[in-house]
Amino acid sequence: MNFDNLRIVLVETTHPGNIGAAARAMKNMGVRQLVLLRPSLFPHAEATARAAGADDILAQARVVDSLDAALNDCRLVMGASARRRGLSGPELDPRQCAIRVAEFSTRGQVALLFGRESSGLTNDEMDRCNFLVRIPTDPAFSSLNLAAAVLVLTYELRMAAGAPCTVEIPTATRPPAQAEEMAHFYHHLEQVLLEIDFLDPANPRRLMRRLRRLFNRALPDQNEINILRGILGAVQGRKKPSRQ
Repeated sequence: MNFDNLRIVLVETTHPGNIGAAARAMKNMGVRQLVLLRPSLFPHAEATARAAGADDILAQARVVDSLDAALNDCRLVMGASARRRGLSGPELDPRQCAIRVAEFSTRGQVALLFGRESSGLTNDEMDRCNFLVRIPTDPAFSSLNLAAAVLVLTYELRMAAGAPCTVEIPTATRPPAQAEEMAHFYHHLEQVLLEIDFLDPANPRRLMRRLRRLFNRALPDQNEINILRGILGAVQGRKKPSRQ
């Protein structure tokens, strides 16, 4: 496990106290990179008070205004989600998540993405994740405080760092493509599928969501993405097939 390559991303956090409590949980477990995507109030005295000694995490936190900026140069993105929406993507429990993160963090940046206190991550945000992570809870009361969720996942990271790996994990010969490269690929793919009339321009999102989850699960490397984009480039501009 390379803790220097671990990044906690909090999306549109409403309450500054939750940011401070999450920073405290991070410092407890040795994770230091905090990225805040459009927080409602930050910096704020309540965040500092709830950090309770993790002021350095807050001082170094990056505030960004787009998910692209939050995930810049990440090779693996894990999204914490308490609910399934529409199509279900590849899903791990916290221990399985930690084992995968331990392996990928030695080869590049890894992000753990946490959604809004009231509504979690949107479908589009979950589409940017290679895997979704669900913390097992009592179904009768499944909602976790944001900082508690951060603590559970970072605790499992700490455990994975000190324990031998007993689960077989497929190891790629090259690191996965970065999140930014994947975003460009998906945009290119949608353009081409619209151009050849494979996608319904009035409702392209459901098929694109399935394709995103297919490629997110596969974790293609940069060379593979270059090959795929080369194929898309060869298709672009050709005459559309006539309809019979």
